[in-house]
Amino acid sequence: MASESLDPPAHSHHAASIAPMPRISLQAFCETAELAGLITEAANDRRMEKAHVKVNMGGSGAAVESYRTSPTPNVIVIESNAGRSDLMEQLEALAEFCDSGTKVIVAGRQNDITLYRELIARGVSDYLVEPFGVMEFISALSSLYHHDLASPLGRVIAVAGSKGGVGSSCLAHNLAWSIARDLDCATVVADLDLAFGTTGLDFNQDPPQGIAEAIFSPERLDSNLVDRLLSKCSDKLSILAAPATVDRAYDMPENAFDGLLEILRATTPYIVLDLPHVWTAWSRRLLTSADEAIIVASPELASLRNAKSLLDTLRAARRNDPAPRIVLNGVGQPKRPEISPADFAKAVEAEPAAIVQFDAKLFGTAANNGQMIAELEDGAKVATIYSDLARLVTGRSAVKRERKGLLSPLLAVFKG
Repeated sequence: MASESLDPPAHSHHAASIAPMPRISLQAFCETAELAGLITEAANDRRMEKAHVKVNMGGSGAAVESYRTSPTPNVIVIESNAGRSDLMEQLEALAEFCDSGTKVIVAGRQNDITLYRELIARGVSDYLVEPFGVMEFISALSSLYHHDLASPLGRVIAVAGSKGGVGSSCLAHNLAWSIARDLDCATVVADLDLAFGTTGLDFNQDPPQGIAEAIFSPERLDSNLVDRLLSKCSDKLSILAAPATVDRAYDMPENAFDGLLEILRATTPYIVLDLPHVWTAWSRRLLTSADEAIIVASPELASLRNAKSLLDTLRAARRNDPAPRIVLNGVGQPKRPEISPADFAKAVEAEPAAIVQFDAKLFGTAANNGQMIAELEDGAKVATIYSDLARLVTGRSAVKRERKGLLSPLLAVFKG
């Protein structure tokens, strides 16, 4: 009787749904250069940042010899294309030297549900049928440590300008507002321009505390503190405002925002980061590690040069994530010579996700009033652009709202 084909365990391979690995040690013993290369590539992914990965050749035999005299790591990956009985013997030999708590993943080419069940019964954590991809491998690892998560992780959307004054903060704030209102999703805007941030002004808020309290008091950082620091703008939208003062220097280490984002991702579906126009270890880290990265540019030469540099860097650093998106802002400013959107797209090798036309009166009035564009003029074309961009970066459809005067109060929600 032929063996039943194995449908592998249901790992989610969507990049945004994969939780980062904790600080673990992993050693792989491969029989093929293909798997060795794949695991090496996986080790460079942002979700594996805390994991210490070592790749060896030699399969299970090399693993047994290695652990005769040394302790086993948190995770062992064994590649074996041996038959069922030989594979079981190899694993029994390895089990003699495995420390308690070590997780074992076996990779092989036998697509056999019976073999899978036998391996699980013998204590193997997972069996991966080759060939598989980098994200499938990372997802399998992540599920070993995060299989009991009660809710999905929040998505981080980082917005940065290619140069100063291109309107990246305005876009970040209106994008967050659209996610909260049009998609009916809880959203937090975090203003990371600690010295000059405008989030408080743009939302007409003056919170006594803000993001600085969370960053400069890491020993006190927990979900209760973050909840107290959030300033509520609506039922679905909150902000972490910047102090916007220059009474201290804001020189921060690379991982300064890690703890805060970990808490926000566990409690909030969408987090929009309003990044200042700086290039530091921490700003680079936030852009490369975000689920979505948006670069805002204006149609001029310096902005084009910087946008291309940023896009090239992010593409290289985010190979397993969605490509960074480019938004052309302030297009059509009177009397200003501009690079056409088509020429801009060709130069940066990316079609703009959105093109926002210049409108001094509309944007100036909104900024001075502390309002979002759709609050000031809901029918404005740019308000629709922000709403479309919100759906694009979240993968969701807008909540259909009843017009005033209709009897039914129901909201019809269509998920993308």
